[in-house]
Amino acid sequence: MIKNVLILVFLGVVLMSCNASKAQKRDSVAKLEGTWELNYITGPRIAFDGLYSNKKPTIHFDLKENRVSGNNSCNSFTGNLSVTGNKIDFTQPMAVTRMMCQDGQGEQVFMNTLQKITSYDLTDDGKTLNFISGDIAMMRFTKK
Repeated sequence: MIKNVLILVFLGVVLMSCNASKAQKRDSVAKLEGTWELNYITGPRIAFDGLYSNKKPTIHFDLKENRVSGNNSCNSFTGNLSVTGNKIDFTQPMAVTRMMCQDGQGEQVFMNTLQKITSYDLTDDGKTLNFISGDIAMMRFTKK
């Protein structure tokens, strides 16, 4: 009888710990909701303000519709949102407007870097969003 009670207690603890970790993952994904503004991008030899002198890129997460959209400093983009835990995928095709831009190569750098992102990390109590490729932080956004 004691053996059965211990087994039930053990199973209960295991099930509760599984639910707690799922709740934390949902909370992390929920913090993505809203609009974020780029304030750092790695790679180009041009200064950030030189790449985005007129307008900084933004990204918007709509978790209810499972969509991502934004502006790459000139053109707007939209696509399906693919998030699992802290893994995020921007490799699926996105619709992008084709306006003529005078910002140089900023929009191309943004879109190319976005394609390389594999995960994300939220810091500063959810006020800073880092996009990561492998183990390198490639882009940093602040909540608008």
